[in-house]
Amino acid sequence: MSQYKDKKPSGAIPSGYYETDILVRDELGDDVWVPRVVIECKLASVTTHDALTYSAKADTHKQVHPYLRYGILIGKHEERAVPRRLFRHGAYFDFMAAWKEELPSDEEWDGLIDVLRDEIKASRRIEELVNEQPSCRRYSLVHRPLKLILPQ
Repeated sequence: MSQYKDKKPSGAIPSGYYETDILVRDELGDDVWVPRVVIECKLASVTTHDALTYSAKADTHKQVHPYLRYGILIGKHEERAVPRRLFRHGAYFDFMAAWKEELPSDEEWDGLIDVLRDEIKASRRIEELVNEQPSCRRYSLVHRPLKLILPQ
């Protein structure tokens, strides 16, 4: 398991590191933490270049942390639907969301929180599988279901 230890967030990002918009992590104590979910955020629109770039970034992070879950959130998206280009070029996203306004409606917020809970559980379970914890059986089938929610 890759763990990090930091006492204070640093303002400087070392060369070769990526910044992320939102990081959800498990705190293990003594300033040690494990990344669980990353969310990249965009306002209004996402270009094909954005989709390709963020998806490649997700792939790079997942090569280091195979249990990391990665998503993208578009705020103030007038269609309030995930753009098709994200389906075409976002191969490494585990989830994608679009909000009609910059700030979410109660329904949009609740939906994202539900997804985050599921993604944190998935991250922990994948980490167990990758690290072959004693509590983890060997499985003959693993399936990642697809969940689609239509805007109201």
